[in-house]
Amino acid sequence: MIPVILSGGSGTRLWPLSRAKKPKQFLPLLNEKSMLQNTLLRLKGLTDIQPPMIICNEDHRFMVAEQLRELATAQPTILLEPVGRNTAPAIAVAALQAMSDGTDPLLLILAADHAIKDIPAFHRAVELAIPAAEQGKLVTFGIVPTCAHTGYGYIRRADSAKDALPPEVAAVAQFYEKPDHATAKQFVDSGDYFWNSGMFLFKASRFLAELQQFAPAIISAAEQALAAAAKDLDFIRLDKAAFAASPSDSIDYAVMEKSTNAAMVALDAGWSDVGSWDALWDVMAKDERGNACRGDVLLEQCNNSYVNAEERLVAVIGLDDVVVVETKDAVLVASKAHIQGVKNIVAKLQSYGRSEVDLHREVFRPWGKYDAIDHGNRYQVKHITVKPGAKLSVQMHHHRAEHWVVVSGSALVRNGDKEFMVTENESTYIPVGVIHSLENPGKIALELIEVQSGSYLGEDDIVRFEDKYGRN
Repeated sequence: MIPVILSGGSGTRLWPLSRAKKPKQFLPLLNEKSMLQNTLLRLKGLTDIQPPMIICNEDHRFMVAEQLRELATAQPTILLEPVGRNTAPAIAVAALQAMSDGTDPLLLILAADHAIKDIPAFHRAVELAIPAAEQGKLVTFGIVPTCAHTGYGYIRRADSAKDALPPEVAAVAQFYEKPDHATAKQFVDSGDYFWNSGMFLFKASRFLAELQQFAPAIISAAEQALAAAAKDLDFIRLDKAAFAASPSDSIDYAVMEKSTNAAMVALDAGWSDVGSWDALWDVMAKDERGNACRGDVLLEQCNNSYVNAEERLVAVIGLDDVVVVETKDAVLVASKAHIQGVKNIVAKLQSYGRSEVDLHREVFRPWGKYDAIDHGNRYQVKHITVKPGAKLSVQMHHHRAEHWVVVSGSALVRNGDKEFMVTENESTYIPVGVIHSLENPGKIALELIEVQSGSYLGEDDIVRFEDKYGRN
């Protein structure tokens, strides 16, 4: 059984923590591990589990690789989507890749950003689904509903006795899109409806056969994208033109809603898609007044609120049912009753061309990270951290000069035609137009302050001549 982790989402409903360049699956929202890492960790203990396959956006590839490295994940496969085309094309590529060695494994399809409290219950549900999947069923996991939720799709189960399925597995009678509240209440009260989790188990060949029947254009594009894929370091980079030609459809729309082989296993394990701040509050541990907090937070006379302090002390007084999220460059304060309005704020930021919709002040790179700590007219100051053994690209800037001051560690610097070491409390100056590079040859992190000055300080003023990470 190969876990296939879908990690292409943007998670904009959890702004300002989740942003396009670092969405929620890479954030430690529930504990010290990221959502992606928790998804991988909960696989431990499943029967005959194979190394995972991760499908992610090209922009996120180094974050995925680093978080897998932190878990010491053995032999993962990382497939890079050049453009987003929803879940059906992504899973098609995964199925084709899984069968490329001549085997026909089970694929356990999981989202990278879900929360599950009861791991043993999750394992039991997967084990119950295995026999049906081996028999050619497309098994989905229906979440036992806890309320008449209008933000989820629903699955109606059929009588399993009619389909010669084990009693724990039911045929799927129908999929329903997100209902209004009255309809959702009828669904929940009937006992025959379950939330659609977006998790699946099936044989790779069965999924591809169904996809060929119902959406042949998707499988054709997936085949071409994988056939023309390029190996790039530890990644498999799908062909952009072929993958972009695929229809953009969900697995539900492309296959599950049309298949006569859809089956369901009920899952009651404290599942959440963590799709909003109130959903995150719902799954977190709370104090005696129903407050969930992270970071340096002081509350006075507050109830049922979520407060997240990333950088500073945050004090909240006399507020109930609110969400307060503080980051280095943005603060969100909202009523939980209106938390869906976050998407409107994100849309406004996009329309204004604001960088806060995509980037955090702290930006991660394959060599480490930088924090843009100050900026003004013709200057910018960054705190740069370079990992041991890592190297920034050999590059040049047309519009800016740079001053580097090493705070800790040692830097191997190329400055024009010279190469030399710069150690703690030493500095160097890179004039405009001079080819340069920065490397950490040591065993500890290299910390330095970079002061940029010039007429244009955008990140796109980089001409790369050489890069160990394959970036253009």
